[in-house]
Amino acid sequence: MKVLVVGGGGREHTLVWKLKQSPRVTEIFCAPGNAGIARQATCVKISAEDIPALLAFAKDKAIDLTLVGPEAPLTAGIVDEFQAAGLKIFGPSRAAAEIEGSKVYAKEIMARYGIPTAGYAVFTSPEEASAYIQKSGVPCVLKADGLAAGKGVIIANDMATAQAAVKSIMVDRDFGEAGARLVVEELLTGEEVSILAFTDGDTVVPMVSSQDHKRAYDHDEGPNTGGMGAYAPAPVCTPEVALRATEEILIPMVRALKAEGRTYRGVIYAGLMVSGQAPKVLEFNVRFGDPEAQPVLSLLESDLVEIMEAVLEGRLDQIDIKWKNQASICVVLASKGYPGAYEKGKVIYGLDETPGDITVFHAGTAEKDGQIVTSGGRVLGVTATGPDIPAAISKAYTAVEQIRFEGMYYRRDIGQKALNRS
Repeated sequence: MKVLVVGGGGREHTLVWKLKQSPRVTEIFCAPGNAGIARQATCVKISAEDIPALLAFAKDKAIDLTLVGPEAPLTAGIVDEFQAAGLKIFGPSRAAAEIEGSKVYAKEIMARYGIPTAGYAVFTSPEEASAYIQKSGVPCVLKADGLAAGKGVIIANDMATAQAAVKSIMVDRDFGEAGARLVVEELLTGEEVSILAFTDGDTVVPMVSSQDHKRAYDHDEGPNTGGMGAYAPAPVCTPEVALRATEEILIPMVRALKAEGRTYRGVIYAGLMVSGQAPKVLEFNVRFGDPEAQPVLSLLESDLVEIMEAVLEGRLDQIDIKWKNQASICVVLASKGYPGAYEKGKVIYGLDETPGDITVFHAGTAEKDGQIVTSGGRVLGVTATGPDIPAAISKAYTAVEQIRFEGMYYRRDIGQKALNRS
């Protein structure tokens, strides 16, 4: 079987790594890929968002199955285009993917079907948004409606920050057209957890829970990023929380989408806030999370290809998905300045010095003159698996100390909330 993975970050490297473990996969292509992926697959210089070129390539190479990593091509309709051409592709349709492509739509469908989430209001006018916040008060959360690479969310604890966020999103358009509409939400408190699930539109099978670390610096300080690290499983996701998340959030959303003529097939991601044992939705994503995919897929025992085929063929209820009874952690090594402006082309040292039981997933890397160099804000995801979270943390950070590049920074508290709970 020939497989095409669309994307070029740490999530996609993880997907390639997992697919290579399948005895059914004979060849893997990745578009556009990165320097780490190039060691395990054939990289193709096609942007993840160039759907016509990706479709032409898949036809030319007789690709048997395509797996889409990032959200942008999914919300742009890559699945619809491939299916119309008779090609197998894993991921939701454009209509189903709108639960990530539009935060307004996600909030509206949750409201219609009684899925627990924060109270909210939607604005197309910055003046009206500012007036609403002035009246309703802070703290609050401001979200650009469209895609913003995980950065279009601003938590405002004071009025000055809130009003500056309205200007940033709606007037200055710091997130482009994503800021044409603004969602203002109440601030939920508690502890976050990510629950991803496979679904064929009827059956929903949750994966191992995980916890992302969105803020740039230790103790959840600094600006939001695409994610500075993650671990799995997350102790905050007790059996009761997991059951409620499945029965009150994941299954109702899949049923709601089907009722609206948007049958969802693929991976659905619920970012939740847990207070006590009650989960509420912060956001829905329509693909594997990044960096959650790194620890979650490290714990997956089953063949990913068999799962994807069961999803596409509507027989997810007929297979048994198995997980390792272990823990895994991913620590992201980032470029100085990320999530803002950062320099590229810094030589990365120590990649060959990490222990053999550590997996270093490449996110923003390239090869230049025979050396691996930085090419993105998030550069590497150092991932370790162990019998429990403390062991996995120790292994990961020991490996991190072997790697260096100019301007490298990382959070030193990935997994700390799990340790606090234990």
